[in-house]
Formats: sequence, C-alpha cells, structure tokens
Amino acid sequence: MTGTKAVFLEEFCTARDLDFLRFDYTGHGQSSGTFEQGSIGDWFRDARDAVDALTEGPQVYIGSSMGGWIALLVAREQPERVAGLIGIAAAPDFTEDAMWAAASQAERAELTRAGRIAVPSEYGPPLVITRHLIEDSRKYMVLRQPLRLNCPVRLLHGTADIDVPQERALALLAHMDGPDIRLVLVRDGDHRMSGERELALLKETLNDLI
Repeated sequence: MTGTKAVFLEEFCTARDLDFLRFDYTGHGQSSGTFEQGSIGDWFRDARDAVDALTEGPQVYIGSSMGGWIALLVAREQPERVAGLIGIAAAPDFTEDAMWAAASQAERAELTRAGRIAVPSEYGPPLVITRHLIEDSRKYMVLRQPLRLNCPVRLLHGTADIDVPQERALALLAHMDGPDIRLVLVRDGDHRMSGERELALLKETLNDLI
C-alpha cells in the first residue's frame, strides 16, 4: 500500500475530500502473516472484510495486477457495494494460466511432491509458488464462469506488459458482460503502469467514474 499508484490515489482523494481505503493483503507489505501460506481465496477475504468493516455504501474498486483479480471477485460477490471498477494490468486467473501453465513437468511434479517451488523473479528474490496457492486459487477463477458487472468497468493495460500480455486484457474484455466496460491500451506501457503518463490516465479515468 506504499506503492506509487496507491500513494498517488490517496493524494488524489485527499485533495478532493474523498474517503479512501488502501491496505496490504496478509503476507504482503506491512501486513502480518506469511506470503507463502496464502492464496487468492485468503486475499479475496482480506479485501472483502476490509470493505465490509471499514467502508459504507457503494465503492469504486481499484486493483492492480493480482489486485485486479481480487477486485473482480469482490465486485462479483457483492454487486450492491460497487459503483465502479478500475483494473490496472489486471491479472485474473494468473495462478492457473501463467504459473501452472508455464511450469515444466518436472516443476509440477516437484510442486506436488514437496508442496512448493521457487522461480526467478524480476522484482526481487525468487518467487515461491506453493501447491496450496495453485490448488486453492482454482476455486476463485473469473474467466471460467460468467462474469457480469452492472457498474462501469475500466481496464487499463500497457502494450509492453511482459508479465500480463495485452491479450489477457482483451480476453477479459471479451469475457465480461455489462453495460459499460472499456479497455484502454497504453502503447509501450509496462506492467507497473506507474509512470507519469500512466498516472495521468488513472487520474482521468477515476475522475470520469466519480
């Protein structure tokens, strides 16, 4: 929650006297817990519980990467609580379609046997993928069953995103059902979508939804 986009959004809302909630999932950032023990289901419940306990009325949900997946889950379960949704480089179902799909037969066997594998990460130390993460997260897929949202949805995605290729954004756009769903592709934008140009787009998009 101390990332560039989260801080930018807090400043945006503070300047407009809007309430704003940001939080870290269990095992992430400043939150307690161990990342390796978590799964999409755990982090989905974190988000839902935070919204239920700390907000009132309809909200505009904003999620980046995995947070985009989580935002879709919360919006799907509690449609009455969502007034709009912004997905930034959203990565729905990535545990299955990226992690599991990219694992070799040897890695899958090791994951099944030992319960975990470590894979290189461009963002720091090797990423530990657990069997629990893969198997439990299969209960929370959003691209494998109908996904209708009656609120405005804006998907922002960079064409140079190597972590979540733009084809995934197009697949999500095609899969979702609703009256007002739009995808904006940013030429040469990367997965972080945290540059000055991308933040200006985020500001414009949130202004429009508000």
